[in-house]
Amino acid sequence: MNRSNSGANLPTLRSHNAALVLDLLRVAGERGISRLELAERTGLTPQAVSKITARLRAEGLATDAGHRASTGGKPRTVLRLVPDAGYAVGMHLDRDELTVVLVDLAGAVAAGRTAPLDFGAPADEVVAMAAYAVAAVRDGGAQPVDLPVLGVGVAVPGPLDHRGGVLHRVTGFPQWDGYPLRDALAARTGLPVVVDKDTNAAALGLALHAAGAGDFAYLHLGTGLGAGLVLGGGLHRGARTGAGEFGHQTVQLDGPVCSCGGRGCIEALCLAAVARGDVAEAARVLGTGAANLVGLLDIDRVMLGGRTVAADPDAYVRGVRAVIDERARLGGIDAPVPVTATGGGDRSVAEGAAQLVLAPLFGRVAGADVGGADGGAVLIP
Repeated sequence: MNRSNSGANLPTLRSHNAALVLDLLRVAGERGISRLELAERTGLTPQAVSKITARLRAEGLATDAGHRASTGGKPRTVLRLVPDAGYAVGMHLDRDELTVVLVDLAGAVAAGRTAPLDFGAPADEVVAMAAYAVAAVRDGGAQPVDLPVLGVGVAVPGPLDHRGGVLHRVTGFPQWDGYPLRDALAARTGLPVVVDKDTNAAALGLALHAAGAGDFAYLHLGTGLGAGLVLGGGLHRGARTGAGEFGHQTVQLDGPVCSCGGRGCIEALCLAAVARGDVAEAARVLGTGAANLVGLLDIDRVMLGGRTVAADPDAYVRGVRAVIDERARLGGIDAPVPVTATGGGDRSVAEGAAQLVLAPLFGRVAGADVGGADGGAVLIP
């Protein structure tokens, strides 16, 4: 395949107003949206909208989607997003598995693959495997076409420095401490790269596709346990991008030693229950942590995900909900926080990682620069 290694160059997307228009086209889907509606919803003048949509059309990002009857005058031309005008690669580097997807501008998965991974292997070997997976998913289509890939979003276990794309002492894998994963993978692939925690990536994907979910916590139970937090309309990473280390809150002072070095962590207790096949106990422990989180943050919803939850979602939802409901009853709260399972297992993390690249293009990240130093606050509709 004849393809440049560089990321796609879409200059129109540098404009904030163009990003607003493009996001409304994305939300409208195949049905499309008229220029008049775009002006009404963005607050831009019709002339400004006409100029922006003309540029979007010229660059292949928007196209006609037919006409809509008007209340007066000629029918309105309706525009829609061109999903295959750009793609992002989303990758989940888990402790034992690599999942990678190719996602178009509308968020649809065009290709994907999963392979075993030893996250404890030398970092350069892991990065080489990740780079190979990026190339494979880009070339995996039936037709050899030159896909405009905007960048690679990588989701990994934390803690890490999101702004610099540098890993810290990943729980159980201290050898990654200080490794510049973003720069290393960018050098291997020739593409812009953004790195975030797996739980943050999944929470971002959920927030962008679940408008009206309010403040919520996404709890991911797989090879580890962590949380992604959406608070006040944004993905909450914290001042040092370390928020969401949910699995390492102590709930048993004299409990078993955790891989983080502490004792009685929820992650250690929960994974031990999973290992001995006691799903009810694992759900109860997870529910205890979730109830603590609800009480601390007063969130609107708890969402459960990860491969362990996906293996028996009803049992985990039932167990977590029972603890949260009991805590609410004791506190005199009449409307307990709802608990749901997200589905998709680890695939949803990779898809969310792709949104780390795509979300800024639609104005959903404030001040973020893919592959740059600014962490940015993700804005949720």
